[in-house]
Amino acid sequence: MNRKVLLLEPNYKNKYPPMGLMKIATYFRRCGDDVRFFKGDLREFAARLLCEEFYENNKDFRLGKYFLNMTSYIRTGKQAYLEVIPNFVGTELQSSIEVYQKRCRKRDYPKFDIVCVTTLFTFYWKQTIETINTAKLFCTEEGRVLVGGIAATILPEQIFKDTGILPHEGLLDQPGIYDAGNEDIIDELPLDYSILYEIDYHYPASNAYFGYMTRGCPRDCAFCAVKTLEPNYKNYIGIADKLAYVDEHFGRKKDLLLMDNNVFASKCFDQIIDEIKQCGFQKGAKYIPSNEYEIAIKNLSEGYNIRAFIRVMVSIYDAYADKLPEKESGSFYLKREKLGLLYPETATVENILKFDEEFHELYNAHFKQTSRIRHIDFNQGLDARLVTDKKMKKLAEVNIKPLRIAFDHYEQKDIYCEAIRCAAECGIRDLSNYLLYNFEDRPEDLYYRMRINVDLCEKLSVTIYSFPMKYHPISDPEYYNNRDFIGEHWNRKFIRAIQAVLNSTKGKVGPGVEFFEEAFGRDVYEYQKLLWMPETFIIFRRRYDANLRNRLADKYTDFSEEDNDLANEWWADFCALPKEKLEIAKGIIAKNQFKKGDYECDDLAVMKVLSYYSISR
Repeated sequence: MNRKVLLLEPNYKNKYPPMGLMKIATYFRRCGDDVRFFKGDLREFAARLLCEEFYENNKDFRLGKYFLNMTSYIRTGKQAYLEVIPNFVGTELQSSIEVYQKRCRKRDYPKFDIVCVTTLFTFYWKQTIETINTAKLFCTEEGRVLVGGIAATILPEQIFKDTGILPHEGLLDQPGIYDAGNEDIIDELPLDYSILYEIDYHYPASNAYFGYMTRGCPRDCAFCAVKTLEPNYKNYIGIADKLAYVDEHFGRKKDLLLMDNNVFASKCFDQIIDEIKQCGFQKGAKYIPSNEYEIAIKNLSEGYNIRAFIRVMVSIYDAYADKLPEKESGSFYLKREKLGLLYPETATVENILKFDEEFHELYNAHFKQTSRIRHIDFNQGLDARLVTDKKMKKLAEVNIKPLRIAFDHYEQKDIYCEAIRCAAECGIRDLSNYLLYNFEDRPEDLYYRMRINVDLCEKLSVTIYSFPMKYHPISDPEYYNNRDFIGEHWNRKFIRAIQAVLNSTKGKVGPGVEFFEEAFGRDVYEYQKLLWMPETFIIFRRRYDANLRNRLADKYTDFSEEDNDLANEWWADFCALPKEKLEIAKGIIAKNQFKKGDYECDDLAVMKVLSYYSISR
């Protein structure tokens, strides 16, 4: 068809690549279309596209070095960006680039026939809506803006209201969704990893195969959106052919991340595990990474996403140059400069293939790949209620790390503990879990669940990392575009206290009794004290808590002369308040707003307690 297709992911931070867009990229490439991916500042992207047009009309290797300067000028109009370019200011080149700068200012952006925008969680609403509305500027008058993904499925009417675009709801699991008569089912296509090489953004978990071997979940938990996103449970989806496709086109990946929502519910569980083993993730699995240079040369030779693999080649040249002595590095630079291979903007497939005759063996001589351990991760977690000895033994046949088991409700503690015990007996000792809080639970329930994990680590000689996850009603009209929801038994101060601790632990709670007790308290009494404690005292506990310093005296000796005991002074004043005054204080503290004018109070004893909350480091 040879359409121009633009794939966009809003400019939020996320760990995993957009699987939906990677499948869509495969679909449109099969249709013979020119596919491009971007994530980031769309105005910057527009300036880049305009600069590419300018460069295409004024090809000169010398300009390639200043591509970013020219892009910055087009985006901002600041003359200083052009003044560093030799023989540019005052020439026809300057007159030519000014045309593109005016187009950028008028938002007259280069156009695509189809623009696809993915959506993630609804609390990224502002970025998502801005991306969709800006995407219209990149679409031809007769073209289509296609929107899909999680937020689009959960709140399609609100997407339409805010953008005028009616999104696709649910999975792309039927033929002909984008093009009538096309029999490809997009959701079943392999992922196009090459789109990730087109952007500067780095996904932390990019060196992995991503996929599903089941879809949906037979349960209908009140806090979960899976029933909306994947309403029908599928017992089995094969992945071997998809992984083989990735190996051939993009190189072998280290890990396998499966996004299944409840794989233990599958009637084909044994078959799933056997296929995972056949794909190279059996117990003790290792692999040797593919030669990225040969992968790039192969794709360039075949004309597959030339834009992406030219970027890959230039990065390979740069990495090689960094390993060379100064004299050899200079010679290598001159060879690249002669062929225009210093920058992606000046590099061509023809010259890369010409340089390959000389560079191929040099690369292989300097870059040796060794075997590495690889792991399988059911990233969304497994259902403790469906654990059996048979299933756990079968699961232990693959190189799973970590085993994630949800522990959403304290009432399920016996079932959860039995599942952990079963995993340990089967030799699975690296575990992780998600701990839902701020739903219908009480604050102490979170403490008890974290404590159970710490104690299980000691008792069973396993490692469990817990990740407390704050509940957020992503489809609620009042809360879909913010994170303000507070559960019935929680308040803003409690939420902030938990977040303050988790910020220092990078969001996780690991093994180790001493570590846990310093972070969350030795018992529920100390934990509840922490929930009410001024945030500054939480973050800088060792400085403000003499009792804690005494407990840690044998371990830490670098305490400052500025250290004091304000945390315990606050607690004494807090506990000394009579019942009625304590309730007044708690009512104010619960709102977690302590600036002048945020609250009204004229009681001296209460005001003294509140004064601690205004202390900053």
